[in-house]
Amino acid sequence: MTLFDDSEPVTPAPRRASRAVVAGIWSLSAALVVLLVLTFLPTGYVIQRPGPVYNTLGSAPGADGEDVPLITVEGAETYPTEGALDLLTVQVVGSRERTPSWFELATAWFDRTRAVLPIEAVFPPDQTTEQRQSESAALMVDSQKEATAAALSELGYDVSPQLRVFSVVEDSAADGVLREEDVILAADGQQVSTVAQLRDIVDASEGAPVVLTVLRDGATRTLDLVPQRDEEDPDAPWLIGVTLMSDYDFPFDVEIQLNNVGGPSAGMMFALGIIDVLTPGQLNGGQRVAGSGTITADGTVGPIGGVRQKLWGAVGDGASYFLAAEANCGEVVGHVPDGLRVFAVEDLDDALTALDAIAEDGDLDALPTCDS
Repeated sequence: MTLFDDSEPVTPAPRRASRAVVAGIWSLSAALVVLLVLTFLPTGYVIQRPGPVYNTLGSAPGADGEDVPLITVEGAETYPTEGALDLLTVQVVGSRERTPSWFELATAWFDRTRAVLPIEAVFPPDQTTEQRQSESAALMVDSQKEATAAALSELGYDVSPQLRVFSVVEDSAADGVLREEDVILAADGQQVSTVAQLRDIVDASEGAPVVLTVLRDGATRTLDLVPQRDEEDPDAPWLIGVTLMSDYDFPFDVEIQLNNVGGPSAGMMFALGIIDVLTPGQLNGGQRVAGSGTITADGTVGPIGGVRQKLWGAVGDGASYFLAAEANCGEVVGHVPDGLRVFAVEDLDDALTALDAIAEDGDLDALPTCDS
């Protein structure tokens, strides 16, 4: 017979954790360590997200921080505007010096307003940050000139296009022959005013010397150069090795001021803003319309990057309508945020037709869309 003394406490035997619990703890610890390591490892990707929205009919901070009109016209009659013709931007999170963490990428992957891109798609390996910024700024300046030329041509003005040398490629056919700021007037006796015209003449030379008529420092010069091409590719185009920018002789001054924004994608909206400033009434009917697309002097609207992020930027800024380059429609379909109507445009006339329908409460269903 065994007697138990109730006054003595009974200490239970220690319980050992099961193998499954121990394995779970080790797995969780290992996962946390891996996550911590991945946080500091370079990823090779960057993130695109909606950037600031600018009303081309309004103002934005200038170089000194004071608000200045985005579009200023001197030497011609201007008219009051209302509503907004918004240009959209995208911001890039990350650089070659500091890429986003894997955690940031995972978060962006499940965010419809963001896109994850290989770093080479935004920062080419053979281009420095300074070179990229310089090129982006040059593209913005060229875009503004093209937008002004397109707008004024639409309004019936003569804009007198010219080709200006922006840069010369080292060791190219043009190196030592052409200089920055040279204006190319003719090639092989044919007047040229567009890159396409000059390209056709150079390609037709098949490597024979091309005679260029150039305006330099106020004097006309005749220069010879021999086009080059990749010897390993018989189908490669003949090149002279310059970056060209279109220049124009406008009948009055149109100044576009927008700091810290680069690239050519604002061209179409700048052109529409200029037309609105120079014509009576409100081009947009006083409503908020957003859009994005490059533009050339003849009014052709081209595709841009980051269109999905720009759609979300438009909605976030209160726009109800969006003008998208027809060439971007493949990226637009299935990604239009609720509350936004997107119209597809191929040229400036299409954009003006869409704005007229919006302003006059016309048949919006008759306008081309990316879905159609």
